[in-house]
Amino acid sequence: MVKNAAVILLALGLIGPVSAHERDFLARFEGGIGVTPVANVAGPVNADGTFPNVKLNLVRGISPAGPWRIADLRAVVDADGRIKVRGRGLLLASGNSIGQNANQSVFATLFCEAAAPFVERNTALVGVPLEPNGDFRIDDTLNPAPSECPSPVLLIRSSGNGTWFAAGIPTLRDDE
Repeated sequence: MVKNAAVILLALGLIGPVSAHERDFLARFEGGIGVTPVANVAGPVNADGTFPNVKLNLVRGISPAGPWRIADLRAVVDADGRIKVRGRGLLLASGNSIGQNANQSVFATLFCEAAAPFVERNTALVGVPLEPNGDFRIDDTLNPAPSECPSPVLLIRSSGNGTWFAAGIPTLRDDE
């Protein structure tokens, strides 16, 4: 009887903190979208195949790199500003170095505003290096830490020039 009670209390002690932790998140992302650098082109085609008017795929004022692809991205932002990101397969999607990581290091930026002005909440700008296969992990605290996040946008960015490589897909499910 005492042994059963001890097992139940231990199980509750392990499950309770995990459940409480899950309720304290501000944003969650499941899946990722690689960058397509051009959002739109206009005008007649030039003789060399280019267009006179090219609109870049800016997100919250951040310029695109690219093109890059990402196989998977998972991220959780806690209420205290802690962020954990796991990315897989962040690799170049065109050119002679296609399928390579270009020796890049990355950091994460969270935006919480739906309209300008946007506040960049960043992990360490020195970033983490991509593995040869494009995998990476970020475990850091956002600066500044958000107090709320009604319109979350997560970008994975280059530590070299700040352009964005990939975006997280926000999940609205709270039943996990």
